[in-house]
Amino acid sequence: MDVKGTVALITGGASGLGAATARRLFDDGASVVLVDLPASAGDAFAAELNAGGTGRAESAEAGKALKRDNKAVFVPADVTDEAQVQAAVDAAVALGPLRIVVNCAGIGTPGKVLGRDGVLPLESFNRVIQINLVGTFNVTRLAAAAMAATEPAGTELGGPERGVIINTASVAAFDGQIGQPAYAASKGAVAAMTLPLARELARSLIRVVTIAPGIFETPMMAGLPQEAQDSLGRQVPHPSRLGRPAEYAKLAAHIVDNAMLNGETIRLDGAIRMGPKSPPRPRAPRHVRRPGCTPRARTLGAPKSAFPGPPVSVRAGEGWARGGRGGR
Repeated sequence: MDVKGTVALITGGASGLGAATARRLFDDGASVVLVDLPASAGDAFAAELNAGGTGRAESAEAGKALKRDNKAVFVPADVTDEAQVQAAVDAAVALGPLRIVVNCAGIGTPGKVLGRDGVLPLESFNRVIQINLVGTFNVTRLAAAAMAATEPAGTELGGPERGVIINTASVAAFDGQIGQPAYAASKGAVAAMTLPLARELARSLIRVVTIAPGIFETPMMAGLPQEAQDSLGRQVPHPSRLGRPAEYAKLAAHIVDNAMLNGETIRLDGAIRMGPKSPPRPRAPRHVRRPGCTPRARTLGAPKSAFPGPPVSVRAGEGWARGGRGGR
């Protein structure tokens, strides 16, 4: 699918994976509707894109030309609110044919079933499910209705297509860790509904694909000490580092372009398989005194765990912090 002249709606579009995807699609010629919470940086990011901001140096001149034809719009919304999401979809349709939807909104609040403070509150579990699963489905269903009403477009290799919906799961859908029952359940459900959605929407010429990211560089990850970030990155077999939002965006752009990608969940994780617990966080040296010895520093073992789990967020912009509830 050629994205030029189309419209893309991205939840969690003000930060993290959502912002990277919005920038990539905007640079490629699509108009973008950024859906995120009112308190997010959505307005400022939309203004940056419209002013010619680009994430790829080689496309600076192209960006200046494209901004005459495509535009970025910020629509504040909570992905679990039907009226607010419908308003965002309407805003997208007003710009042109809505052909691309990327759901990056989500949260990753950890919580053990039997924690230090007692049994996990049902409200905490429900909140994660509502935002990550119900919010994703809410956007999917309303956007699909708008897509189905558009005229089909041709593809590079032939065959009509109306659009593609890209959802965001997580490696936690398959390798959920201790403290992630709600998060793993929500992301597992996002992955599980990919095929039935793709099968149903095929008659409307709409594809559905899910990306399951591993551990990525996002705002929440940036809040961890550098040693902790490096330790987490070393858990990835190859490349042995944290994923970058631009890599998520590149995969999303390829999914849009490749019409044969449909009904599948794609792991984007450097071959990581998360263990039962989070990778250990390095501990600072501690001074100890031994009999007959002067004080000296040595590093003690049994380091404490870092913040549990792969990509988490705050209701938009998935990753280790995918934004707010409208931008992990």
